[in-house]
Amino acid sequence: MRILFYSTHSYDRREFTLANERHGHALAFLEARLGPETAVLARGHDAVCTFVHDPLDAPTLKLLADAGIRLVILRCAGFNQVDLRAAERLGLAVVRVPAYSPHAVAEHTAGLILTLNRKFHRAYNRVRENNFLIDGLEGFDLRDKIVGIVGTGRIGRVFARIMQGFGCVVRAVDPLRAPGSIRDDIYYTSLPALLADSDIVSLHCPLTPESHHLLDEAALAAMKPGAMLINTSRGGLLDTEAVIRALKSGRLGALGLDVYEQEGDLFYEDLSSTVVADDVFQRLLTFPNVVITAHQAFFTHEALAAIAETSLQNADDVAAGKECANRITLAQIAARSS
Repeated sequence: MRILFYSTHSYDRREFTLANERHGHALAFLEARLGPETAVLARGHDAVCTFVHDPLDAPTLKLLADAGIRLVILRCAGFNQVDLRAAERLGLAVVRVPAYSPHAVAEHTAGLILTLNRKFHRAYNRVRENNFLIDGLEGFDLRDKIVGIVGTGRIGRVFARIMQGFGCVVRAVDPLRAPGSIRDDIYYTSLPALLADSDIVSLHCPLTPESHHLLDEAALAAMKPGAMLINTSRGGLLDTEAVIRALKSGRLGALGLDVYEQEGDLFYEDLSSTVVADDVFQRLLTFPNVVITAHQAFFTHEALAAIAETSLQNADDVAAGKECANRITLAQIAARSS
């Protein structure tokens, strides 16, 4: 199969080239993102491979279909950027990587918590300036703190075990688990109860129309005063402007982000020599109790290798006419939500 990759970096080329030794596809790589101007470059290929910020709306999918593309390979887990209805209408199969390394994301989440709690980022900068005062760097013991997890898929469950290792009490919300049930020492509750009781809230659920701005003004006001909020899932789960107001009022004690609502114009680009015009993002950077990383929670050697292997195996299955377990369809989504 001839596959054209969009939004690639050196690590994508390295891992996919290595994995392809076992699959034998013809790979071509573009640094450019997918869009109306670049979709036409797919002509002569059988499939495209895209990342989280490549828009796959109806007009772009139509251009890909007109170019002869019949398979869209998402080298990520999320698929909120895809118009699946348009894809099915155009006869485009869409496949994804539902799991690559849940440990990578879960461990990064724990790292954000430790950084915010023990002020590693501030301590690092002080010591580099020969300032060895520890005033203002006080944290708290994680032991016996309540950690609320929203979404207990693969990543959420691994994260739960990590926090249990610190001696935390873990509570969770998940549409597949009834409030009051217990699994793996995780007590399931309702979202209002979780927000009210948790010292740390961590988001691990997908972004859907129903979960967009899941934590809005009202939800943030319902959180335990001074609680920490972590999001390593999707930026749209948070109403960012409401989060800023909660930080300013002191209702929110700390914020750790690996994702951002409008990150498509920022992340995976070097903007160090430009003026970033996103005032909301710039406002977030002014808070000493906010730590932001640029959607790198997945970024480990093991995860990259798994993404490449699964993506190319998906291509193998589709090319051979086999049923692909990682194909995304509207019927599949409807069945999950019913």
